[in-house]
Amino acid sequence: MAGVETQLMLSVGLIEKDVNGDVLWVWCYPSVSAELRDVLLSKCCLTLDSSMLHTFVFGQFSRTWYYITTVEVHEPTALKKVTHFSIVLTAKDFNPEKYAAFSRVLCRMYSKHGSPVRMMEGYIAVLTKGMCQNDENGSFLVKDYDAQKAYLAGSIKDVVSQFGMESIILYTALMLKKRVVVHHPRIEAVLEFTRVLPALTWHRKDWSILHPYVHLNERELESLRLCTGYVAGFVDPEISNRSDLFDVYVNLPDSEITVSQNAKEAMLMGKLHRDVGLLMVQSAEHADRTDSQVIKDISVKTKEILANLTSLAEECENSKITLETLKQRRFPPATESFLFHLAAAEQLLKI
Repeated sequence: MAGVETQLMLSVGLIEKDVNGDVLWVWCYPSVSAELRDVLLSKCCLTLDSSMLHTFVFGQFSRTWYYITTVEVHEPTALKKVTHFSIVLTAKDFNPEKYAAFSRVLCRMYSKHGSPVRMMEGYIAVLTKGMCQNDENGSFLVKDYDAQKAYLAGSIKDVVSQFGMESIILYTALMLKKRVVVHHPRIEAVLEFTRVLPALTWHRKDWSILHPYVHLNERELESLRLCTGYVAGFVDPEISNRSDLFDVYVNLPDSEITVSQNAKEAMLMGKLHRDVGLLMVQSAEHADRTDSQVIKDISVKTKEILANLTSLAEECENSKITLETLKQRRFPPATESFLFHLAAAEQLLKI
């Protein structure tokens, strides 16, 4: 039997667009709920008015990750009445590269044989053996794609280069488990940018906060509201008017970051923030430093801040910090506010 990592897969589904322009969910193994199926259909570019083909998108809904690969049907093929189709994989883990590679193999199988049976066989092979082999299509091995690679796949250097010292706002928001919303009209740009942000709080290695492709419908927003803090991506420009959904708003095309009125007190910037921001910028600007090294530089600084916070907590009753404790230290107002909210985020605050 395959290792634990293959048990992370939940389902494989198929959406088709026929010669009449109709889009249908035609097959799934083993199953998905009706609610999730509706969400997946809304994410599939075949159901959108736009003629643009999104080759690969991914996201999260109610703690289930989805990965959608869409292809146009070309001759020769067994699919005579289908113009496009999408393979939909659902899973418990965040690993876009793994599921993109696997779905490409499944796409080639379906294009050649025109039957979901072959796809189901490939899916079960990966589920049970951790690999899927096909003479013409090459092979797919689960062990080639570990979680660490997925976490490091984006470019934190690009993020810091784009926003410079303002990157500290993103760092602070994630440290304090705030709600970060990112907008760009192109979904590919949203996915590329948002997937990197959880790396700013590397000590948590928590990509469950990532919701990179959200639509402004009540079902998805209700799911989002259940989260304490998040990074959410939107293509709808209307999101800029929904301040009830964000503490920090990132306008990606214009490289602008806005802090909402409600979050301004917690997001006060002081010397500590300037020091961290400067470290981020200098590390990212260093030509010889890789993205992994930049993440490590930020992580080392984070651990230093957390160590100081923990030592403060250890001096307190039940190892929990109070506002009084912080006031006795006479920190600058911005530092005091940051440490107070950080203690809450790290569950070190006495309530």
